[in-house]
Amino acid sequence: MRRTQYSMRPVRSFIPILSIAACSSLILFATFYLSHGGRWRGIPQKIGLGDFIRPQPAKPYYNADGSAPPFNISEFVSGIPKPLGERYSRALVIAKTKKENSSWVDDEVTGWDKAVYVIDDPQAPLHTPKNKGHEAMVYFTYIIDNYDNLPDVMAFMHAHRTGWHNEEIFDFDALEMINHLSMERVTREGYMNMRCLLAPGCPDWLHPGMLQEDGQKKEEFLIAQAWSEIFPDIPVPQVLAQPCCGQFALSRERVLSIPRERYIYYRDWLLRTDIRDTMSGRIWEYLWHMVFTGETVHCPSANACLCDGFGICFDNDAQIDTYYQTMWRIRDAKDELKDWVQQDGILDEDARISLSLDEMEDAELAEGDSKGILLTAEVEEKTAELEKMKQEALKKGEQALWRAYSAGRKYHQGDGF
Repeated sequence: MRRTQYSMRPVRSFIPILSIAACSSLILFATFYLSHGGRWRGIPQKIGLGDFIRPQPAKPYYNADGSAPPFNISEFVSGIPKPLGERYSRALVIAKTKKENSSWVDDEVTGWDKAVYVIDDPQAPLHTPKNKGHEAMVYFTYIIDNYDNLPDVMAFMHAHRTGWHNEEIFDFDALEMINHLSMERVTREGYMNMRCLLAPGCPDWLHPGMLQEDGQKKEEFLIAQAWSEIFPDIPVPQVLAQPCCGQFALSRERVLSIPRERYIYYRDWLLRTDIRDTMSGRIWEYLWHMVFTGETVHCPSANACLCDGFGICFDNDAQIDTYYQTMWRIRDAKDELKDWVQQDGILDEDARISLSLDEMEDAELAEGDSKGILLTAEVEEKTAELEKMKQEALKKGEQALWRAYSAGRKYHQGDGF
């Protein structure tokens, strides 16, 4: 008995110590749990398609210890195109409203998987959590929904086939842009704005630090307000610039270089911001390059974009400028001719424009009709000049050497585009 009492005495004396330690541990755990928002952040959370992470505005996503990692651009490296002739999986992501006609996507687009999101129809096969943020809500939703099963290349575009924001060299036709888009360029760059013409948007467009609203660029003043919420670890830049207008292409590698949770955070910002719908979408129009390149100013050479990106190769940017100046002069001359016909012309507009220069010279013209002849001749001459320049550029675009030269990269025999 004495032996038993002796052996139990230390155990009984140790019990209070264990109880105190257990209570202390429990208190420390509870304090840590509550101080971190009531959620154990060290355990990965399963995120469903209808769930949204709602972190504090200052933290876009979290490390295991609850801290927000910096916006890391070191992972943004150039991709490697596939061997010549190997096929790329591709998806065309379209943002539309119910009233917009996107039938051209189903009827005309070939070789692409198509994801047409209807932002104002919750019953549509593909729709967004809310009709807010314009195309940005669609783009984020597609990435979030398909993050684990993305194609090699994705193009994000508006629903209308023809629009001023499409490249004028393609007659503003979105289908032509899609058909000419280089999978290799997108793979190498990771992110490619599908507008090559720098204006509007480059080279010195938005100044988020401005204290007064610019009526022509209302998003400028709002970006400064939203910046600390969207990019809390990056100072507000003095200049923010890229070509407009919310249409771009991405490689799978570039999308996957950013954690899925960050995209969820971006979309959640759109869902909860008090900034009105139109402006929240406009803000993102000038932030895509920041997300996918880490650059505040992303204004690539127009020639590199057109040549390496779409296979239309001029000698240099100066020649492209000449091309566009000629194009715009034709448009102005046609407007002048239209005004002249309506005010002073004898023949109706369609008849006069359809006449050849020789026929107009032989016609009996009233005094002052020489203006109509000169304008018509200018339109015909410059249109022919423009078409010749375009055909020569398309011919050069068939050569991988020209594409490499325009983009400033080395060319090796047998390289693809």
